Amino acid sequence: MSSKENSARGVKVVIVALPESSIMSLASVLDPMRAANRVAGRALFEWKILSPDGQPVLLTCGVLIAVDGAFSARAEGDCLLVIGGFNLERHAGKPFIASLQACARHFSVVAGIESGCWLLARSGLVNGRAATAHWEELEDFALAFPDVSARADRFVTDGKFWTSGGASPTFDMMLHMIRQKFGSAIALDVASIFVYDETHAATDAQPLVSLGRMEALDPELARAIRLMERTLDRPLSIAALALRAGQSRRKLEMRFAKALGISPGIYYLRLRLQAAHRLVSDTQLSMREIALRSGFDSLSSFSRAFKHQYGESPLKLRQGRR
Repeated sequence: MSSKENSARGVKVVIVALPESSIMSLASVLDPMRAANRVAGRALFEWKILSPDGQPVLLTCGVLIAVDGAFSARAEGDCLLVIGGFNLERHAGKPFIASLQACARHFSVVAGIESGCWLLARSGLVNGRAATAHWEELEDFALAFPDVSARADRFVTDGKFWTSGGASPTFDMMLHMIRQKFGSAIALDVASIFVYDETHAATDAQPLVSLGRMEALDPELARAIRLMERTLDRPLSIAALALRAGQSRRKLEMRFAKALGISPGIYYLRLRLQAAHRLVSDTQLSMREIALRSGFDSLSSFSRAFKHQYGESPLKLRQGRR
């Protein structure tokens, strides 16, 4: 649809929300459209929310969202936004994928939000295209779909197929949609309503740690943390980390103590264990593979460190989650 046609009538948006998805991702889709309608004084966007079976959707925070009906191959509109979360296999089986494949041609934009990108990839819609996923899942996404060019960008647009890596990148993506369809002035007004500084480009990498103002206030500390992020599976000694970050070990330790109240070694270990905790909770990877991905040479040292941090062994935590 051209910008001229957009100006003449509202953009019709179909949102498919899956159970166990994030309320922040849903809000990052809905509120920019609501705000665009408000600042324009008319309905630039019209939307409806569907679920796989037409039943209300229970989000991860425990909030139950009412929907307008069930998603099917007959869905039509301008933009199709699929929001996924945990346990996609449970909530989006083969009939859902078939409906997604069939109705995608009816839309000028088809977007996978958070785990929604996995559904676009499983449907084959983004084969031969670029896409992104949440940074926690990006490596597994790339391995699962070798025909997709996986990028660590905040959001990716490749033709009519768009993907975003989380709630905040989805907000950026919606501002991009508003800008594309209705102009920069409306997008700026919408960002201003939410006191949101549009400092992110689509191609900005997704950070493991959201540093906020720290990057400006203490760039040396931020540089060291970013280096830690990139080396979780092959951790550096603190001396080597300081050297690569362009500062002395003593100065690095002082920066961590002043800003975070802990040593760089403890913070580094905590980052590795947080990554391991997500893999234990949310994947079926073996404990040995998780240990290697989080930088532990042996399963026993990994299990000891994990239990010290979380009060139970990784195996017991996984059994409890099941």
